[in-house]
Amino acid sequence: MTTQELISEIRKKQSFLCVGLDVDLNKIPAHLHALEDPIFEFNKAIIDATQQYCVAYKPNTAFYEAYGIDGWKSLEKTINYINETYPEMFTIADAKRGDIGNTSTMYAKAFLENLNFDSITVTPYMGKDSVEPFLKFTDKHTILLALTSNAGAFDFQTKNMEGSEVYKNVLTTSKTWENSENLMYVVGATKAEFLADIRKIIPESFLLIPGVGAQGGSLDDVCKYGITDNIGLLINSSRGIIYASRDEDFAEAAGQKAKALQEQMAHYL
Repeated sequence: MTTQELISEIRKKQSFLCVGLDVDLNKIPAHLHALEDPIFEFNKAIIDATQQYCVAYKPNTAFYEAYGIDGWKSLEKTINYINETYPEMFTIADAKRGDIGNTSTMYAKAFLENLNFDSITVTPYMGKDSVEPFLKFTDKHTILLALTSNAGAFDFQTKNMEGSEVYKNVLTTSKTWENSENLMYVVGATKAEFLADIRKIIPESFLLIPGVGAQGGSLDDVCKYGITDNIGLLINSSRGIIYASRDEDFAEAAGQKAKALQEQMAHYL
């Protein structure tokens, strides 16, 4: 999916909501456990109930890898279902990969080619030769971790290094990499006050913003400092939507939560 196609879908749906599909078998409704593939059946129901209110889905791969080969099969079924049933959706493999060049190439093939995700989250710690293999894929996007929503982000990301914070160096340096136009960035909603400075460095890039909802991030603050003429935001909500109910009405409850966020987002569009 191209960036322009994503922007068009955002304007069409009046939404820049991304639903995080982070499935914990201990939290899904009990009646699903009797099914052959409870993870996929949970995802399918959530997707069908929320698709009219969001523009993206983001499975965090850890929640699938934890269940071994069965979890990986559930992930494959989930991405195939999205691509076949709702091809207009932007898909994000939240895998946080990154390694030396030939390994990154294989990670990129696994998620962007084999599973056919539109994008993948990548860690920048090993530098450009660990990221550029992901950037080579046409109409695919690499979402670089810049300033994350967790408390530990202050351990390194905001430390001053040669007169500038580390996360600012990441943003500035990444713009020099080959095919950097395919970059997006992760910035946590709990760090909304940093967005004004971030937008000075990457004024038009899309930002994936986790942390709204269960982690306490504010949609109003994110939009105040981060939105652009082309929107430039994907706001992710995971637990706040998919676990809105743990009863048989779980999908309906998720749809209502997604609808409420979409209506807030429409105000900014």
